[in-house]
Amino acid sequence: MLAISPRQLEVFSAIASAGSVRAAADQLGLTQPAASMALAELERLLGAPLFDRQQRRLRLNAHGRELLPRAREIVERMRELGGRAADAEPRGMLAVGASNTIGNYLVGELLGGFVAACPAVKLSLRVANSAEILAGVLDFSLDIGCIEGPLEHADVERIAWRRDELKVCVRTDHPLARRRRLRAADLVGQRWILRESGSATRSIFEDASRGVLGPLDVALELGQSEAIKQAVIAGLGIACLPGAAIDEAIAAGRLVALRTPFLVLERTLALIVHRARWRGATLRAFLESCGVPRA
Repeated sequence: MLAISPRQLEVFSAIASAGSVRAAADQLGLTQPAASMALAELERLLGAPLFDRQQRRLRLNAHGRELLPRAREIVERMRELGGRAADAEPRGMLAVGASNTIGNYLVGELLGGFVAACPAVKLSLRVANSAEILAGVLDFSLDIGCIEGPLEHADVERIAWRRDELKVCVRTDHPLARRRRLRAADLVGQRWILRESGSATRSIFEDASRGVLGPLDVALELGQSEAIKQAVIAGLGIACLPGAAIDEAIAAGRLVALRTPFLVLERTLALIVHRARWRGATLRAFLESCGVPRA
């Protein structure tokens, strides 16, 4: 039997989340040499490295990705055992990923209830586009993600969180802003400012407009909704953005949301969890704070 200790697995799990020995040591209250020694001993016992070393960053290799969900389950089960009950106060760390709109405009809704209910958990948030968040859940660098798009993967469970709507918006002095009734033809030939490829907002808009608006004249591609909003306000074009990103500008009279019944722009924001990720007390608590009933 391998003499692997829970502490070695805890260090390994922390390094996988943090990306470096130093950051993991800080999270666990260890010295950097102690954390390095724990990882080295674990790799020696397993007879294989768990990370690829890239300058000062450590990235999980195939062995590491295979071990990580099992290691986290053992660490979390041991932590719960120490609490003497499966529903003991959640502790430890939780790595959450959020696509750009959620991370920039809905972070309070996503994290607020959990932070208030579980103050002992060290929470980290990574904000990126939906494709990158899915990749983080798949490689276990993220415990859970929240995305805007319809992305799916066989290894990932998708859980509906809340509804959202995209809106086509223009500057207040744009000719379309004064139109009471719009037709699809009114949007043809407009200069569009869109998110980058891989963005859920971009994908949903392109799917909705395909066959309705024809080829789009994309004047600009920008990586953030806030940048697109400012570009529209500056008169550089029109855009399709999440309501959460532009409602304040609409209320302030800087933008106008067009009525576009010919475009289906509603979407479901979803939580995503790897099917191999054990749902310990901390992850269960996060899901419950988002309105997901306990299984």
